[in-house]
Amino acid sequence: MEDPNFKDRLLHIFTGKQVDKVPVGSFTTSPVVELMDMCGAARPEADHDPNKMALLAISQHEIAGFETIRFPFDCTVLGEAMGCEIQAGTKERTPAIISGPFKDSIEGLEVPDDLLDRGRIPSMLKVVDIIRDMVGDELPIIAGFEGPTDLAVYLSDLKSFLLWTIKDRERVEQLLDVCTDACIELGNAYLQQGVDVVCIADAVASPELVQPSDFEELIKPRYSRLARSLNGLSVLHVCGKADPIISHMTECGFDGISIEESIQDLKTAVDIAHKNNTVIIGNVSTSVTMFSGTPQQVKEEAFKSLDAGVDILAPGCGLAPQTPIQNLKALVEARNEYCA
Repeated sequence: MEDPNFKDRLLHIFTGKQVDKVPVGSFTTSPVVELMDMCGAARPEADHDPNKMALLAISQHEIAGFETIRFPFDCTVLGEAMGCEIQAGTKERTPAIISGPFKDSIEGLEVPDDLLDRGRIPSMLKVVDIIRDMVGDELPIIAGFEGPTDLAVYLSDLKSFLLWTIKDRERVEQLLDVCTDACIELGNAYLQQGVDVVCIADAVASPELVQPSDFEELIKPRYSRLARSLNGLSVLHVCGKADPIISHMTECGFDGISIEESIQDLKTAVDIAHKNNTVIIGNVSTSVTMFSGTPQQVKEEAFKSLDAGVDILAPGCGLAPQTPIQNLKALVEARNEYCA
């Protein structure tokens, strides 16, 4: 078959077409310190300066060999735009939410009319154009942002949110509805700007924090509306031991799901995803193997993911800043050896 470019190969995966080899890259945050040092664009400036963000994002491909370009490098952009207080990051620490404006009450909560003009969102949209000008149309651009559950927790706080799931379901539903609206608006803005895939990261939706029954009742309907409303390809990433909710995740209508190494039965997760025509992405350990393992250990774990049938080989979650570049390259090497 004709050898496709990186973007075509990835898009073929999502449309069910045959590809010559499994794509390899990242759908989660992946700037590491070595990349910053080598490309000349470092955080915290690269968290808000469009040109530096583009340089650092492209370094994932030019230096590490990843076949995706993923930005931004944190998941607080929507929270900041919606009024959360944010702690700026450092070279080795991502920006973080300090507090939200709706800890005690959600009175007055709505998506601002000027959401896309707030915070860092205008810079994020500029990044798309800069990256495309620099790399042309042969590499897929992936834009990530926090999902409705994470955003709901940012705007309130984790303790309040979890308490409301028990004592005030109506408040949770109202909060999640507004957060879903915000996700739809930003996701479509990215897609309209030329992003190829949006990745919604929702750590709090993990069964380790939210009961699967609450996921089904409270979160799944919002995910379904989000997936239906996005005008392009979308991926859902949920952290942790997601086995109890894999079927729900794949029934929401997202084009793909991204899972981490904590999954207990990867082969079953792959089978469930494929039955629902959903691409599965992952899932080499970021906290252990990618961070502190040897390149050979990265390869061995990557082979297990490929054996289980993942459609796109990727780190299971966001990469730690001190992850060595040799381990990023080992992920690409593993794919090359496996698909040779």
